[in-house]
Amino acid sequence: MAPPFVFPQILRALEEDPEDNHRLFAQNIVDVTSLRPSDLEEFVKGLSFDLSDRELFCVEDQDVFDRVYSLVRSFFSLTPSCKCNLVESLRSNLSVLLPNVDSISRSVQDQEDEVPIIDRITSHRNALKIYTFFLLTIVMTEESHISSIDSTKVAARGRKKQIIQSWNWEPQRGRMLNLIANSLEINLSLLFGSSDLDENYLSFIVKNSFTLFENATILKDVEAKDALCRIIGASATKYHYIVQSSASIMHLIHKYDFAVVHVADAVARAESKYSDGTLAVTIIRDIGRTDPKSYVKDTVGADNVGRFLVELADRMPKLVSTNVGVLVPHFGGESYKIRNALVGVLGKLVAKAFNDVEGDMSSKSLRLRTKQAMLEILLERCRDVSAYTRSRVLQVWAELCEEHSVSIGLWNEVASISAGRLEDKSAIVRKSALNLLITMLQHNPFGPQLRIASFEATLEQYKRKLNELEPSLPTEHASKESTSDGESCIGDGEIDDLHLEATSKMHHDSLSDSCQPENVEEISEKDVSVPDIGNLEQTKALIASLEAGLRFSKCMSESMPILVQLMASSSATDVENAILLLMRCKQFQIDGAEACLRKILPLAFSQDKSIYEAVENAFISIYIRKNPVDTAKQLLNLAIDSNIGDQAALEFIVNALVSKGEISSSTISALWDFFCFNINGTTAEQSRGALSIICMAAKSSPRILGSHMQDIIDIGFGRWAKVEPLLARTACTAIQRLSDEDRKKLLLSSGSRLFSILESLITGNWLPENIYYATADKAISTIYMIHPTPETLASTIIKKSLSTVFDVVGQDEAQTDTDNSKVDILTPIQVARLSRFLFAISHIAMNQLVYIESCIQKIRRQKTKKDKAAAESQNTDESLGATQEKHSINAELGLAASDDALLDTLGERAEREIVSGGSNEKNLIGECATFLSKLCRNFSLLQKHPELQASAMLALCRFMIIDASFCESNLQLLFTVVENAPSEVVRSNCTLSLGDLAVRFPNLLEPWTENMYARLRDASVSVRKNAVLVLSHLILNDMMKVKGHINEMAICIEDDVERISSLAKLFFHELSKKGSNPIYNLLPDILGQLSNRNLERETFCNVMQFLIGSIKKDKQMEALVEKLCNRFIGVTDGKQWEYISYSLSLLTFTEKGIKKLIESFKSYEHALAEDLVTENFRSIINKGKKFAKPELKACIEEFEEKINKFHMEKKEQEETARNAEVHREKTKTMESLAVLSKVKEEPVEEYDEDEDEDEDEVEDEGGDVSDSEIVDPSMEESCDSLIATETEIVDPSVEESGDNLIATETEIVDPSMEESGDNMNATETEGEQSDSEEEPSDSEEEPSDSEEEPDSEQCDTPNPRSLNQKTNGGEEGESESKSTESSSNIRRNLRSGSRS
Repeated sequence: MAPPFVFPQILRALEEDPEDNHRLFAQNIVDVTSLRPSDLEEFVKGLSFDLSDRELFCVEDQDVFDRVYSLVRSFFSLTPSCKCNLVESLRSNLSVLLPNVDSISRSVQDQEDEVPIIDRITSHRNALKIYTFFLLTIVMTEESHISSIDSTKVAARGRKKQIIQSWNWEPQRGRMLNLIANSLEINLSLLFGSSDLDENYLSFIVKNSFTLFENATILKDVEAKDALCRIIGASATKYHYIVQSSASIMHLIHKYDFAVVHVADAVARAESKYSDGTLAVTIIRDIGRTDPKSYVKDTVGADNVGRFLVELADRMPKLVSTNVGVLVPHFGGESYKIRNALVGVLGKLVAKAFNDVEGDMSSKSLRLRTKQAMLEILLERCRDVSAYTRSRVLQVWAELCEEHSVSIGLWNEVASISAGRLEDKSAIVRKSALNLLITMLQHNPFGPQLRIASFEATLEQYKRKLNELEPSLPTEHASKESTSDGESCIGDGEIDDLHLEATSKMHHDSLSDSCQPENVEEISEKDVSVPDIGNLEQTKALIASLEAGLRFSKCMSESMPILVQLMASSSATDVENAILLLMRCKQFQIDGAEACLRKILPLAFSQDKSIYEAVENAFISIYIRKNPVDTAKQLLNLAIDSNIGDQAALEFIVNALVSKGEISSSTISALWDFFCFNINGTTAEQSRGALSIICMAAKSSPRILGSHMQDIIDIGFGRWAKVEPLLARTACTAIQRLSDEDRKKLLLSSGSRLFSILESLITGNWLPENIYYATADKAISTIYMIHPTPETLASTIIKKSLSTVFDVVGQDEAQTDTDNSKVDILTPIQVARLSRFLFAISHIAMNQLVYIESCIQKIRRQKTKKDKAAAESQNTDESLGATQEKHSINAELGLAASDDALLDTLGERAEREIVSGGSNEKNLIGECATFLSKLCRNFSLLQKHPELQASAMLALCRFMIIDASFCESNLQLLFTVVENAPSEVVRSNCTLSLGDLAVRFPNLLEPWTENMYARLRDASVSVRKNAVLVLSHLILNDMMKVKGHINEMAICIEDDVERISSLAKLFFHELSKKGSNPIYNLLPDILGQLSNRNLERETFCNVMQFLIGSIKKDKQMEALVEKLCNRFIGVTDGKQWEYISYSLSLLTFTEKGIKKLIESFKSYEHALAEDLVTENFRSIINKGKKFAKPELKACIEEFEEKINKFHMEKKEQEETARNAEVHREKTKTMESLAVLSKVKEEPVEEYDEDEDEDEDEVEDEGGDVSDSEIVDPSMEESCDSLIATETEIVDPSVEESGDNLIATETEIVDPSMEESGDNMNATETEGEQSDSEEEPSDSEEEPSDSEEEPDSEQCDTPNPRSLNQKTNGGEEGESESKSTESSSNIRRNLRSGSRS
């Protein structure tokens, strides 16, 4: 009997001779690497023959064991055929060995002698161990060899790979691992004596299996992966190898992300196969016991653990739901990845763990409470601090909605939270919220129509039905108990019939609204359809469902304004998902969705391709239908309801769709049918809308209009134009879009008729006031575009318009009327005509200017074309040489340049003649310009007619744009009007005109730059908005330099009107993209200007925060640190210190920035006395600590100590100065009070050395004064008045340094003064003349100063009043000499104090 086989730590350990001789080891090892190939083949074949011919456990024979060991040790050097033979022999023997375990167990029952059976069991156990060991060792060796080849990537890699492929290792590996897995799944308890296998055997298999799990290539092999999962599951669950397996699994999860899903699969299979979830529970508890802080640093491990938990919850929902409590504390951890995973786990559990209906009531109740707790956690996590978690929660809710796991009671709460998250600061949260709302609409349980009105109507019907059912129930119940005759039964039956009829009718009406039969089946848990409702409970359930649906519909409708805001978001995902949600809302007929969808049209101009594609797809899905007539109707209705901006966007989209063929020719034909009234019920407005769409399509395909030119004239300018005046304007647009060939045809066939119609549009009065100007604009443009000589027709129009205004025939008489000031008395009709005339003439002048420029360009093109043709026609070399010689001579003489100069001169002269005139002949428009200038200066007249002022100023601005001299002479007038005009329309129009003037004549407008910026402070919203637009256009296009008034634009960032604020922010955003970011250079100046303005702190902070946020480069940030620190120098205002320091705190600091801040300490040290300044510097320090390296961190900490030290020193210095000032003022006050009684007889004089000599004389005088004060009551009044006067004189000077001191001083003096006055009055009344009368007198000069003593002690200054204070209240008054001496001492002390 062979010795037992013990699993070694490594393969080579089998060569070591055991000390106890009680284990199998390799004794006679053959070096197979030294054998020739033929010998090696024979060696392997001999071994294979022995393994197959002899008994299964022959492998424990020393000879066979040595040969197997020798081949396995050098397995990687064997030839493919030898490898295959060896592996096949070992594998086949093991596969045959496994079924013999059952035969052994049967033999044990039949055999009486146990000794042979024990030997057989031992042999089988040895053979099983040996085969398992060698097969697993071969697998590990081969995989290690392959990995080393892949990692080294040597040149021989391709050849070696081919060798491996020729052996076809992958199937062999799968079969070998499957065999080992099978060996663990059979009953091995007989071989090993118990259910717990040999520790070495099991640990060897498990260890190598987990090692193979770390190889991603093996896990891609399904057969090998399944075998490894079976091995792990059997060893951990069947053989209780839990602790080691769970530790290895945790290691796999943390380190190898590709293994997470497969590990979860292995754990789930173990639980499923052996009905034992111990392994899963152990792993979950290990994860739950892990410190949440450890996941903050190990982000990869946290991500993998989270994925594992989600996978586990998906595969084993019931088991995880019973152990999820150990994971809930991790919601309080800092790792958002773990919180994300737990949210996903709860989502899986809610969807899958509570679907069983089996069990008693208590278990059902427990499951319900558990599910409710999980849902509450999910709702709570929607407000998580991490945006990633908030986004993940919303995604989980979307998954639950898709799986119909959200109850109706919770539906509206989820919808409300999701709508609130649309305003989240994070884009990923907003994206998830939008997707959740889309999912909720798609899977809503309330039906395909969610109109609020329909829900309300249906709900009202069922509430009435409920009111009818509630009182009828008790009556019916009583009648059934009291009587049973046939009549009563018939009566009941009639009632029931009436009830059913009413219910059927009500449901029939409601079907056309929002609640349809299939909706109620989804709403009601009892599967009750609307027509079958007949009892009270079902009706109540339906009403509750309808109320829930109404709330959901209102919630979606209320979110429409937020979706409109999201469409203006800078994030493309916001815009795309908002458009998708709006499309869903329109599909479900949410109130307000269609109006919001109209607002996606301007997004067609977005530079982001994805946004444009989203707009285009939405447009096609909403408006392009299969039926051409329906498509045409949709498009024309959209054109009718669109404003100017939407029409421009609509034109862009229609143009693109026509080019792509999305709008077919049949749709264009349907539009022509609408325009020509060929479709019944077409209105004039629809005809105009159809022509608008056709004009838009004609921009890319002008031939569309050629076939209906006569229809355009007949219908567009015919009787329908009077019904729909805008039709004429649209017809003018259509004529402008004609191709050149169609224009020639039109001029030949109907030219004169067309021009007469256009002339009547301009000079006639049949168009309404609000439509005339737009129509006349188009008509004049059409004339200048298609008329061969437009100036002749324009002059006729001007003369005719002039005659209609002034009721004269010629221009001379019109000028006479102007000179005679007849214009001062205007009727309303004349005002309207004059306004139209001014508009027409100014617009003709503008078109004349454009026409002159187009003529010059046309001449240049013709000249270039002519020269090119002449050069091409010269074919001979001689003529070519002559031509070149001629050109060179012309170039030397400057003749070619003179042609262009002559052309420019003619153009300038023609432009001047439009307004100013260039000859002695009278100029029609020029004369009108003179009249217009005088009219605009007649402010008294224009104030009476604001409409006339609007037209007059608009015309004046157009004339100024045309002519420089006219512009210069009227600039003062223009700025006077733009600042003082009462009409905001006038100011707004003039502001827009300033932009055109600045482009046309920049040098003339340059001195007025400040006045242009002043429009940003206008009270009118439209004026401020236009000013922002104009200045943005001029600055961003380099037509105006950014001057020192840019701070006015910065203030607009915080404008009360959101539109203006958005435009200002857009301006600075675009400005930051130019060059090296001009905001960097402007910021210090803006900071200085804003600091001097009387702005609210919040406004200043928001402005600076936005501006500094637009600076991204680190170098600019570092330079700004130095610039802002230098601004502290020379600034003495604490408010400016605070603003500068706040701006510094907004900068993004780098290591260089921190160093510059520390180096500039001398610049701002004087400002550190302010608390807010110090706080701002502390915030900078806190920022620096986050990214600083150890060396820099030490500098920052030292800098922080320095800041705090200087702050405290400055505060102490200020406190000392303040106390000194308070004491000085107090001393002055006390001196005045002390000498008041001596003022009359002893004037205050400077103290000198002779004062001691005259002390006796002074004392005598002081005594006289004291006596006079006691005897004479009038002295009391004079003393009171003097004190009051003195107090009034002192108060203003003391007010800044300390009002409290004055109040204290007054409180201390006054009561004693009042007491002395009372005592003296009482003395005089009683007529007593005793010595005690002096006591009140002394107290009058000696008020109680107990409250002042601490101050005196602190300041180390003798208190004057303490020198005169009484030591005992009951003593007699002091003598006269002593009083005099006290007064002298007071003066001496005060003088000495002032000297010090």
